[in-house]
Amino acid sequence: MKLYATEEAREADRPKKTGKVSVLGPEGSYSQLAAEAMCKGYEPFLCRSFREAVEALTGGETDFAVLPVENSLNGGVLSVLDLLAVSDIFGDEEYMLSIDHRLVVREGTRWEDVDTICSHEQALGQCTEFLLKNFPDAFCYAVPSTAESLKRLDGHTAGIVGSHVKAEGIVLSAENIADNKQNFTRFSRVRRGEPTFDRRSAMIFLCAVCPHNPGALLGLLKIFRQYGLNLTRIESRPLKDVYGQYRFFIEFTGDISSERVRSALRDVEAYCSQYRLIGAYL
Repeated sequence: MKLYATEEAREADRPKKTGKVSVLGPEGSYSQLAAEAMCKGYEPFLCRSFREAVEALTGGETDFAVLPVENSLNGGVLSVLDLLAVSDIFGDEEYMLSIDHRLVVREGTRWEDVDTICSHEQALGQCTEFLLKNFPDAFCYAVPSTAESLKRLDGHTAGIVGSHVKAEGIVLSAENIADNKQNFTRFSRVRRGEPTFDRRSAMIFLCAVCPHNPGALLGLLKIFRQYGLNLTRIESRPLKDVYGQYRFFIEFTGDISSERVRSALRDVEAYCSQYRLIGAYL
């Protein structure tokens, strides 16, 4: 990845040519907001699911996809991690988006009349305390995105959307309703193809499946210690086709163009039964 002297220099180097970027829709989703920051000038290609967004990219319909990979309160976005592990895509930039959740109702709807609340599962999970306090008897259910909840509003149904959402006939709560106001989601801009090693990076993300024997994970972690690489995140997900075995998602600080990091990655690949480099970010 490139190194930039200032944030302004980095901004000036973002993609600006005409193209398409696939994101989770509908209009007004957090993913679209992140894509506007990461892919200026690119037309949003709104998708019904993260899988559809990845398929649009791998199928050549779009130039990039912007996907949420981790939330500061709820951790990894599991469905996205599963897609990154098996898709021929690679993340070349990340973006931290401040999340500001608002309760949304149709104009004229009173909170005391609301008995149903819908939104993306991440948003519902991040607003649990507010919902229990203000709507203890409400039925809550998940929809594909926060913006999707706008389509479900009626005199008894509320949604949870971002403070940036604007539409006629709706009213947003005056305050952020998240349990923790210091709430951020990390998005990855991904492209088709294999990773490149000739650009500098500060953070590297990979997934790997260890041998299925005692101490296998310890053996994997020792590789990073051997090369003096600092792990910043490790998370596991079950393999879909092998019960009792897991894939580990590992993030560490390092420059992918350096021989030290490349040697470490070669050792990890040789040690593990499955291995994929997911991203390298500035």
